[in-house]
Amino acid sequence: MPLIIPQGLPAYAALGSENVFVMHEERAQSQEIRPLRILILNLMPTKIATETQLARMLANSPLQVELTLLHTATHEAGHVPGEHLAAFYKTFEQVRGQRFDGMIITGAPVESLGFEEVDYWPELCRIFEFSKISVYSTLHVCWGAQAALYYHYGIPKRPLPQKLFGVFTHEVTRPSNPLVRGFDEAFCAPHSRHTQSDPNAIAACAALRLLAGSAEAGPYLLSTENGRQIFVTGHPEYDRFTLDAEYRRDLARGLPIAPPKNYYPGGDPARRPVFSWRSHAYLLYANWLNYYVYQSTPYDLGELAGL
Repeated sequence: MPLIIPQGLPAYAALGSENVFVMHEERAQSQEIRPLRILILNLMPTKIATETQLARMLANSPLQVELTLLHTATHEAGHVPGEHLAAFYKTFEQVRGQRFDGMIITGAPVESLGFEEVDYWPELCRIFEFSKISVYSTLHVCWGAQAALYYHYGIPKRPLPQKLFGVFTHEVTRPSNPLVRGFDEAFCAPHSRHTQSDPNAIAACAALRLLAGSAEAGPYLLSTENGRQIFVTGHPEYDRFTLDAEYRRDLARGLPIAPPKNYYPGGDPARRPVFSWRSHAYLLYANWLNYYVYQSTPYDLGELAGL
């Protein structure tokens, strides 16, 4: 089944060229199927690249998925045309009366700030509260996961000695959980961050289940017992060249940056990166959609308020 997105969204043409099944809204409306309603709060400055990456993940499923893109009203995006936001994005005030089967909250390049110092933190807190009542399952990614762990469970973040940057091996720690169904015992995933949610506080939190982690990158995949809240500390949605673009961006800015680990063959940035995490990224999103959204969410989203 297809992913339903506006025909004018850049992701529509990009994914179509990759032989990914996408459907425009007009065609979807002619089908008597209720698609899964997925809300994406896109906090990344590279909004077009991020929305395409996430759309690619969600399209690799037999389920029909309808995306709604959300941006913060209290922070002015500086890396995306205003007309793109006006055409394809909504603000929280425009969706707060609606209900959604699932929600994704992305990362954001604000790690150097305390959570309360982020200019849109009060708005994000309102969205976190909204997700508990009006969304069946919310998937939090990278800084979005750190922020949600802090807001919901008081888990602080801490600075790392150096940037965690590259592709790292992870091990499944709870193989019976549906979210990691079909995973290899060891799998790869990319990370790009300067901070980490406190692993000791995570381990001490009775509400959280550690599903996968890494000796080098720390806790990677966390969930509440019922799967209403899921946390991914890395960036499985990244495409082949995302880490490469970040590396060359920082080099051009004169920042101290080492090549991403376990990414370029032989560690040589002149060589084409190895795409070693794609299959598990697709599987993670497919499992989330199937087991924690499609199989669990009520057909009538109005019932969410009572859950």
